[in-house]
Amino acid sequence: MSGHHSRRNLFQLAGMAASAILSSRRGGAQAQPDMKKLQPNLQGEARQRPRMISPHPDPFPPLEGRSAVGLIHGEDRRKNVYDALVAIDDQIRPKLKTKKYVLIKPNNVGTVGQLGMTHADALRGILDYLAPRFKGPVVIGESSAGETMQGFENFKYTALPAEYKQQKVSLVDFNQEARYVIMPLVDFDLHVVPARLAARCFDPDAFIISSAVMKVHNIAVVSLAVKNMVLGAPLHQAPKETPRWSDKRRYHAGIRQSLYNIYLTAQKMQPYWGAAVIDGFEGIEGGFGAGGTPVPSRLAIASTDFISTDRVGAEVMGVDANWLGWMKYCGDVGVGQWDLTRIDVRGTQIAAVQKKYRLHPDIELQLKWMGPMDELPPNLGWVRPVTDYFPV
Repeated sequence: MSGHHSRRNLFQLAGMAASAILSSRRGGAQAQPDMKKLQPNLQGEARQRPRMISPHPDPFPPLEGRSAVGLIHGEDRRKNVYDALVAIDDQIRPKLKTKKYVLIKPNNVGTVGQLGMTHADALRGILDYLAPRFKGPVVIGESSAGETMQGFENFKYTALPAEYKQQKVSLVDFNQEARYVIMPLVDFDLHVVPARLAARCFDPDAFIISSAVMKVHNIAVVSLAVKNMVLGAPLHQAPKETPRWSDKRRYHAGIRQSLYNIYLTAQKMQPYWGAAVIDGFEGIEGGFGAGGTPVPSRLAIASTDFISTDRVGAEVMGVDANWLGWMKYCGDVGVGQWDLTRIDVRGTQIAAVQKKYRLHPDIELQLKWMGPMDELPPNLGWVRPVTDYFPV
């Protein structure tokens, strides 16, 4: 009997036995399932005694293929971003030429304080790269936790449309646009809940660029390209709209739940992603957002593989990628390549620019996702081992 059929037949037997047990319990009976009644439903090989499988499944198969990541070090933020994209130009062009417009998603969780928010010069570096390769239109779109357009003005994005007229640059607040798709998440109690995410982040006509900032985080350990896309997509009320609401809160549902929700959303978004850019000219360590301390890393990272981009980002920050639950989940299931031996770094080598960032003070709490889940009781499924019903 083949392993494939053995496993399938074991699960079929287990499922039928479980159904029989539940049925008898509902009727008040205590009898064991009648295997003679179950067995005639099986055909051919399934009538043979099933072979036990390993108590632990095989690891996820590694993602085949290699990814290319541009890593540039220099004293000019704008040029770093431009050069990082040029380093992977051969990866970008085939996808870019099939799209109707470019969507640049900056990393503006807030609307005041430049530290931790996408700098206008990082956007200029992206637009400089696009200028000879894509004639527009280009949309810079965000769903900030505050009023998005106020943030655009504070960070001087409003100057960009006039500077790049041929690119037909426009600024869009996803909340005002109010177009969304529904994403099912889990809440703190592991119940499924809906979240409204900006529809443009799932637009097949858009070449989507994540313009992220290199920084530590109070839940995800680090905030890079993937988190920028995922946590920047949930909508909240448009300006002057009442009552106030925010679906961003759906993602802040406990450490384990948040990491899993980031992974789920990244998996759904991945087919629509174009390129990721991390501006590490001035990163943030220690705290989250304005509470952090600037780190003059003076680098930029870019790739069409968002997971590879973030893996290199974590490495240059001196962070163990195995601590990043969302990255491990994404890497394990093939959302992107996270195996460094399968990532080709173009430009500066990681070791030449690596700095060990000081992590958030709550890092020990963040890493509890790696241990047993003590918050819930153990599984209440089988009252006895399955082998009691199907001896081998």
